[in-house]
Amino acid sequence: MTSTSILKVAAAQYPIGQPKSLAEWETKIALWVKNGAATGASLLVFPEYAAIEQAATFGPEVYGDLQTTLRKVAALADSRVALHADLARTHGVHILVGSGPVLKEDGRFVNAAQLVTPRGSVGVQEKLVMTPFERDWGISAGGPVRIFKTAIGTFGIAICYDSEFPLLVHAMAQAGAGVVLVPSCTERISGYHRVRTGCKARALENTIATIQSPTVGDAPWSPAVDFNAGAAGIYVPSEHGVSDTGVLAEGRLNEAAWVAGEIDTARLARVRETGEMRNVHDWALQPGAPSSKVAVETVDLP
Repeated sequence: MTSTSILKVAAAQYPIGQPKSLAEWETKIALWVKNGAATGASLLVFPEYAAIEQAATFGPEVYGDLQTTLRKVAALADSRVALHADLARTHGVHILVGSGPVLKEDGRFVNAAQLVTPRGSVGVQEKLVMTPFERDWGISAGGPVRIFKTAIGTFGIAICYDSEFPLLVHAMAQAGAGVVLVPSCTERISGYHRVRTGCKARALENTIATIQSPTVGDAPWSPAVDFNAGAAGIYVPSEHGVSDTGVLAEGRLNEAAWVAGEIDTARLARVRETGEMRNVHDWALQPGAPSSKVAVETVDLP
């Protein structure tokens, strides 16, 4: 952990486009990372299923068929992560890579996001709870639940729908995650607000920060990410001295932009013990409340 308790972060409101080649896509990603790093952030967060944009580069015979899209984009996973690792090293930032399909040895597709560090370390979190749409696409639930210890803090990753399940994020927080990253991809405004509500609730329950990064804009060429609605946000508990509203920063709906802000991780840690309310400590006082049974794996990312 760095000596300062101020964590500067930036969440992408990332527009799904239609790049004509992988080189064009790589140029776009490089510019986004450059602009994100220019905010002064040490952590950049990209959204769920941002990787699907790569399918556009192969033409309609690929991007027009969902199963072919999954296979092609999954085949690019290693090179996609390597590109972000190079950019992380160049700009001295940690990056949550936009998630995408990964093909497992048993033939299943999972939805995975990778956290890369400036020193080239890579941590992987697979999505844990599938939406009805993902089940229809043939994407399977992954695992395990992990937290990632880095030079700038300890993070959990709750991919979109996972943020709506309290026990998953509670387990991450109990294992030591002070910030949970929530890459999202939602077709409708209602879906965006579900994830946003989940982010705010998980921050309140666990006295942590959550960071939401959505896809935005329409991509009618894709059967997977054809419509995208949302805004990025950085959320904390509504506590005196932290934030009266629980919103540290929030973007304007459906605009392509970085949303940056500062999280005082030390202050959040103090609030867990001395805040107006003690949600973390009072968790077990809920009538019938289950103790967290979720196993969490800790990954060190130098």
